[in-house]
Amino acid sequence: MSKELIDFSVDAGVGILTLNRPHKLNAFNLEMVKRWSSILEGAIDDPDIRVIIVTGAGRAFCAGGDATDMLDRMDKPPSNFKDFLWHDVHAVPKALERIDKPVIAALNGTARGAGLDMALMCDLRIAAESATFSESYINLGLIAGDGGTYYLPRLIGSARALELFWTADEISAQEAERIGLVNRVVPDDQVMKASLELARKIAGQPQEAVRYYKRAVRHSMNTTLAAHLDMVSSHMAVLQHTADHCDRVNAFLSRSRVEK
Repeated sequence: MSKELIDFSVDAGVGILTLNRPHKLNAFNLEMVKRWSSILEGAIDDPDIRVIIVTGAGRAFCAGGDATDMLDRMDKPPSNFKDFLWHDVHAVPKALERIDKPVIAALNGTARGAGLDMALMCDLRIAAESATFSESYINLGLIAGDGGTYYLPRLIGSARALELFWTADEISAQEAERIGLVNRVVPDDQVMKASLELARKIAGQPQEAVRYYKRAVRHSMNTTLAAHLDMVSSHMAVLQHTADHCDRVNAFLSRSRVEK
């Protein structure tokens, strides 16, 4: 059943993870997040996967957690819900934190609550022009429990993030692009095409450099300039001896000689 809830395929270096519960707007349950995190863990060291795309089947990206599951947990001790988040739902962002490969969210439709948090934890976001977004937790008297309070302020700043958290306002794809929540807005029928084009372009780049870039940008968010420059100098020293670097330098020099 879990394989049906999330489809995963790999083609030409691009892994496509599709949330496949369209009748529930891809709201996730325990079984679904377990497969989700398992796929991500498997992708970390898989040399055939260079870039990952996460998208949803049907008309939504993800409407968040399954409401029926939430009701079932209300009669259980608070520790039960905490364990569900920490061990199961949070396994997804924890896996993504370990992945130094690019992850693109192809936002084919609405992303709400935990569904929006799941989109925010990806590196890049391509949105359908009809997609809408909401940090809707406060409507249920909750806070963003799946990483939203970590990712959203880093993307759009604390003041804008707090406004969205406190109001649960629904914003359009165009507004999301304006404030930096998504990278790009495209026609609805072009979301996967645009995401695949971007994924394949990145997959065609020198992979050591792609992955070191991700590590470097993450590191820069939580360190001093001196510590960051120290790390970057180490990355540069390693990359200077990779086959990709040597091949591209030689190709550049060959072109230069021909042009002269």
